[in-house]
Amino acid sequence: MKLVVQNVSHASVNINKQEYSSIKRGFLVLVGFTQGDDSNIINKMADKLLAIRVFNDANGKTNLSINDIDGEILVVSQFTLYANFKEGRRPSFVDALPGPVSEPLYQEFIKNLNSKFKKGVKTGVFGADMQVTLVNDGPFTSLLDSKDIVK
Repeated sequence: MKLVVQNVSHASVNINKQEYSSIKRGFLVLVGFTQGDDSNIINKMADKLLAIRVFNDANGKTNLSINDIDGEILVVSQFTLYANFKEGRRPSFVDALPGPVSEPLYQEFIKNLNSKFKKGVKTGVFGADMQVTLVNDGPFTSLLDSKDIVK
């Protein structure tokens, strides 16, 4: 499981030229799934996401979590996080789980976050053609990979 976490001052998802969801200050999270991802990994990755301290405090140090800043979270499915460019110039997606397998994991991740994050999370639509707009604050972007976090 991979999460690309972007600190944003604003982010939104449009579908068919209509705004579907949006947030103000917080995280835009792109999430992708691979072989072996399960409830245990989802739980640990959700906990890690909510615990990381990547927002500046009054002294300009990255000491604050998403809860500390009363931020918002927007989660968007992104199977291309598992694109592989080892051979050739076109990506292979053999490491990405197919939609019918990854969608239940995506829904479980959303449910897990909603149970732990008091403001709840906003989402895109799994498998939809979405236009994601964001203002990356900092810019500050982090990659959380379960192979590094869940042992």
